[in-house]
Amino acid sequence: MTHLESELKKIKDNTLEMMHIVRTQLSKGKEALMTSNKELALEVMHNEKRVNGYELLIDNSCENVIACFSPVAIDLRFVLATLKINYHLERIGDNADGIARNVIDIKEQWNAELLEKLELVKSFEIADEMIGYVLNSYENEDTNLARKVFEKDKFIDHITDNALSTISEYIKSNQQNVNQDLYLLLLHRKLERVGDLVKNIAEEIIFFVEAKVLKHKKGLEG
Repeated sequence: MTHLESELKKIKDNTLEMMHIVRTQLSKGKEALMTSNKELALEVMHNEKRVNGYELLIDNSCENVIACFSPVAIDLRFVLATLKINYHLERIGDNADGIARNVIDIKEQWNAELLEKLELVKSFEIADEMIGYVLNSYENEDTNLARKVFEKDKFIDHITDNALSTISEYIKSNQQNVNQDLYLLLLHRKLERVGDLVKNIAEEIIFFVEAKVLKHKKGLEG
């Protein structure tokens, strides 16, 4: 293994680890939300420092490889794509942290009936599945897995589109905790953003593996 290959492997390993951490952050955010577990929410907020630490590590490693080795072809595409993937992962971590902060802010446990109607659990599950696709796609350079993300993202968008009317109807007859109930709409928006960020990651994987730029392509985002 050449020095360049060794450095690229380190970047890939660290990025995969960051993907695992971010995925865990989102999973714990879901659990904290569904159980109103403030201790678990605080854990998510504390671990945000790890996400930020990996972001800096990966950024520095990518910049050093470009400066020291002047990579070309697929190696250069890998480094450039990973720089963007790293940014998107950090943003997913920010949204997981935001979900945890919303859990800290609530005064009472979320209404179970409203949670079910809003299909928040389903949105979390789809987001987790999407992260799993890009994680395995990045590790194995399998663009077929990356492409599965685009269709999944439509489901999160659909659920989010329905959330406003669902909450509005619910509040008409349940006005005890209006402010808290409206928090759930913000949580939907965060999950929608997570879906968009994962989709961006999938595009970067396809770019580095196939040398195809999919950003802004008509019909890709549905």
